[in-house]
Amino acid sequence: MDTTHLSNTKFADLELLPEIQAAIDSTGFEFCTPIQAETLPLSLQGKDVAGQAQTGTGKTAAFLLGMFQHLLSNPLENKKPSDIRCLILAPTRELAIQIAKDADVLSKGTDLSCALAYGGTGFGKQKKQIEKGADILIGTPGRIIDYWKQKVFNLRRCQGLILDEADRMFDLGFIHDIRFLLRRLPKPEKRLNMLFSATLSHRVLELAYEHMNSPEKVEIKAQAVNTKKIAQWVYYPANDEKIPLLIGLIKKLQPFRAIAFVNTKRNAEMIDDYCRGNGIKAAMISGDVRQNKREKLLKQFEDGKFQLLIATDVAARGLHIDEVSHVFNFDLPQLEEDYVHRIGRTARAGASGEAHSFACEDTAFYLSPIEDYIKMSIPMATVNSEVLAKLKKPVKAKRNHPKQYRRNSNGKKRFKPRSKNSANKSRKNYRRNKNSPQKK
Repeated sequence: MDTTHLSNTKFADLELLPEIQAAIDSTGFEFCTPIQAETLPLSLQGKDVAGQAQTGTGKTAAFLLGMFQHLLSNPLENKKPSDIRCLILAPTRELAIQIAKDADVLSKGTDLSCALAYGGTGFGKQKKQIEKGADILIGTPGRIIDYWKQKVFNLRRCQGLILDEADRMFDLGFIHDIRFLLRRLPKPEKRLNMLFSATLSHRVLELAYEHMNSPEKVEIKAQAVNTKKIAQWVYYPANDEKIPLLIGLIKKLQPFRAIAFVNTKRNAEMIDDYCRGNGIKAAMISGDVRQNKREKLLKQFEDGKFQLLIATDVAARGLHIDEVSHVFNFDLPQLEEDYVHRIGRTARAGASGEAHSFACEDTAFYLSPIEDYIKMSIPMATVNSEVLAKLKKPVKAKRNHPKQYRRNSNGKKRFKPRSKNSANKSRKNYRRNKNSPQKK
């Protein structure tokens, strides 16, 4: 593996506590990444940090190690099970789960305990885990607020705050939930605060300076990681050539582990059906796939049971899967930043990777802003008979789409929509009553 993504700073030179250093040694890491080398000396001194770093650059370890040192160096006296010592907020379930996994590895040998809270599944199970007592609570804002309102935990004695992917919090509309939680914490000067974001925009910095204690600003440029290490090509297929092109490229390139990103669930299901019919082992995740099934599919993908993962943009951030060799942008993303996040699924930790993007009739106009953003022109690849596969018929999977609900007039209770027969029956009764003589 290429090690040029590492700095010259060793973890052993940072005066970490012995138990934390032992956990790092067990992972086999010796040198810090640039974001770790820049932020750890600050957080270890108790200074707040606002850091700019892309996913895959080691920022999770950067904020976890600094926070662990702070908590272990400042034990909380007379801690109750409901007392949360550190709150870590993430925009997506996948990212929260990944942070929890890394926390479990890096906290070995310490007495720090973590709890995980995210929506979509396991409300009661997660609640019991928090009630047992946790030093660190990791999760998504909505589910954490639900538990806070039920008084499952309290934040009055919280000693640390971490906001990961802060710019994504704004994009997904979580900022009001974030501010709700931050106002329940002790004053910024009474806790260690760290914020990480792909871009330190004005709105992100405003959030940092409002709820943090004079944070030190650290910026690690992403281009060296996300473009120079990734071989990129763009194809110009007609809309009806996109599926043959994707299947053809997968059969030609034979990627060990690949991800295909799409803009719509409909395209994801279509690709999944064609892969099934053409001998490609693929898994599909989208926003309405149940969380337990999503976790199972991601685990199977990591274990090599699937060659291709088909994902909508709901999974574009937060996925931490090693050895992804190829990324396919079946649809070009509408936002330039999403292109960088997508192709960042490959070439992680200094490895190389490939990104193949389809500029079709519907999405070709997104290409120019993307090239302006990454400051390079993506080389064009030819669409010809050599890469267009002869397709077999798709094999459709049985999918349980979520049932639709509606609210009554007071907005409280939810009702399933009436069946077609009941609706017809109601219309007949209406016509019958309308034509019948009215009683005086």
